[in-house]
Amino acid sequence: MTILAIIIVLPIRLYIAQPFIVNGASMDPAFETSQYLIIDQISYRFEEPKRGEVIVFYFPEDTSKFFIKRIIGLPEETVTIERGNVSVTTASGENISLDEPYIAPQNASDSTLAVKLGKNEYFVMGDNRESSSDSRIWGPLPRDLIVGRALVRLFPPTKMSIFPGLHDYNGEAGS
Repeated sequence: MTILAIIIVLPIRLYIAQPFIVNGASMDPAFETSQYLIIDQISYRFEEPKRGEVIVFYFPEDTSKFFIKRIIGLPEETVTIERGNVSVTTASGENISLDEPYIAPQNASDSTLAVKLGKNEYFVMGDNRESSSDSRIWGPLPRDLIVGRALVRLFPPTKMSIFPGLHDYNGEAGS
């Protein structure tokens, strides 16, 4: 019976879905430390990640660590940040100012940043911008480091939800 359980559970755990426990304040208020998530690992094999989705990925500077962030910029786009306001120039040249009601209250920074993404690169940021190590610091996220998207929040029971964090997103959905 144990072998049968391993035969069933192991492929699911390795290729379809895996548990993830949030650790840190970078995604407050959408995600808090100790929240238990199930990560969808299979969807991105059939479709590309979209702007606004919350993803889990291997940290580019230490792939033994997992990070959770929100996708802001898609491949071949330019992400511009001016005094805390984020805008994106799409690959087709369209300019989009992101409406980000999900971000934690913060002081607007005087800094300006513009990043042009490559063919397989994403720009990710935490919702709690003041407490987030993200693409503003370590650069674009390579596509091959993405593990999957947040599918279900199971704990705490009062915040149980499907595609957690996405319901807080009102911006342009990306292409």
